[in-house]
Amino acid sequence: MSTSQKNYHHGDLRSALLAAAIESLEAGEPFSLRAAARKAGVSPTAPYRHFADRKALDSAVAIEGFKDLRADLTAALAGQAEPRAPEEVFTALGVAYVAFALRRPAVFRLMFGNECDDADSERVQAAGDLHQVLTRAIEGLFPDANVPGLSTALWSMAHGLAFLHLDGKFRPDPNDEVAARVQSVAAAVFAVGRQTSHPSGGRTPPARSETKEN
Repeated sequence: MSTSQKNYHHGDLRSALLAAAIESLEAGEPFSLRAAARKAGVSPTAPYRHFADRKALDSAVAIEGFKDLRADLTAALAGQAEPRAPEEVFTALGVAYVAFALRRPAVFRLMFGNECDDADSERVQAAGDLHQVLTRAIEGLFPDANVPGLSTALWSMAHGLAFLHLDGKFRPDPNDEVAARVQSVAAAVFAVGRQTSHPSGGRTPPARSETKEN
């Protein structure tokens, strides 16, 4: 019996169907309303009480993914001791982001594999809430920076690392090696930033000689 069937209780059909759909998706099994109904142990018509079609089910799974990833990122920030260096904050967020992608690869691909339908306000809101976690962290660390641009840049790096692992360009395990790789990337990026801010190491460059040749 599947996890969704074990946890199904009358009145919680939508949650049971979502759990069944996610379970099927991650297992590489057929993904459809009918398949979700079968795994949840309900009639083939039962899902239509909550989902109009397969697209609606896709969107609901993506929304759950965005919410779960947001919770993981929030927990990663909460686990950071004060005061927090920018590099440490980004490392914590990056490790949590990549870890989620590797733990739930099919859901992660579904979340980002399709354009957000502007008419699906709940999905757009869930995606926006996820991005706000990083934006707020950056606002706290770099209040005078171009927050939207920096947020997009750091998100792009974490997202790129996630897919480089998912697509086999980097080894997706063991977990400590993945975390070390993310930390190495964060350290390299912030080291370049420090060098750019202080190209001469904070020292005044030597004055140019004014002596003329005879």
